[in-house]
Amino acid sequence: MHHYYDLSQAHLDQPSVVTIGVFDGVHRGHQYLIRRLVAEARAQDKLAVALTFFPHPDVVLRHLEGRYYLTTPEERARLLGELGIDYVITQTFDESFRHIRAAHYVEMLQRHLHLSSLWVGADFALGYQREGNVTFLKEQGKSLGFEVDVIDLIVSNHDDMAINSTGIRAALLEGDIERANRWLGRPYILEGEVVHGEKRGRQIGFPTANIDVWDKMVIPANGVYAGWAHVGDERHMAVTNIGVRPTFNGSDVTVEAHLIDFNGDLYGQQLSLTFEKRLRPEKKFNGIQELIAQIGADVEDGRAYLSQQA
Repeated sequence: MHHYYDLSQAHLDQPSVVTIGVFDGVHRGHQYLIRRLVAEARAQDKLAVALTFFPHPDVVLRHLEGRYYLTTPEERARLLGELGIDYVITQTFDESFRHIRAAHYVEMLQRHLHLSSLWVGADFALGYQREGNVTFLKEQGKSLGFEVDVIDLIVSNHDDMAINSTGIRAALLEGDIERANRWLGRPYILEGEVVHGEKRGRQIGFPTANIDVWDKMVIPANGVYAGWAHVGDERHMAVTNIGVRPTFNGSDVTVEAHLIDFNGDLYGQQLSLTFEKRLRPEKKFNGIQELIAQIGADVEDGRAYLSQQA
């Protein structure tokens, strides 16, 4: 997979099948579209291309701040590549780009991507003020020699709702990790460098790895979660606490993972955490001993659950 950070960097000399979208999370709906696109591209001996954006257009247009993303741009590109995409274009979405008129946008796609076919959702639109809707694109395709295929969104069988990134964000913020994972088609992941914390976990017999998560990444609701910790090629059972540590009168949200049966120094290393099950919400305890007892119970609950997955 080739990853470019601007459409102008691409100069494809082979016809391509292109899809355009944010693809935040690369959830099951995205996967359905991408797999079909890749299969069609392979059958026609064409390149499979995904054009996506950073920052998220919502962030720019609605002036959003704080945590909004389900994947980093690099993780998103990697996931798209694993689905068979040949080229990922992560286009900078800013005031200049959003004012590009639809006709010029299409000309750029043809010039840089050798556009043969464009795959979009029914509500898709590109260009300034969304003037390049599906009707416009089909008219452009007839005159310029490319096809436009409209792909329906997939519905979650369990929830009877169309899968989308907005719903996944909402599920994470509600602590409904099971629904978020169903819609993603995989466990939600947070990753970052292990940094020094206050070392209270070590003092009470449950050392934790405090990870520095990207400040734009959505963090699940405060609580305790069972999941897997990945360090390099190693995988360990983990119980992760997200919250402000109310027993210690904390105020800043931290992500701290206790790696079950692990002994070692993780400081400075990259740690990836999956979130498989929410064990309980955050709670303030009446003293250290009550907290220690609950953490011990959490560890055993996490061990029991993860042992069934191992």
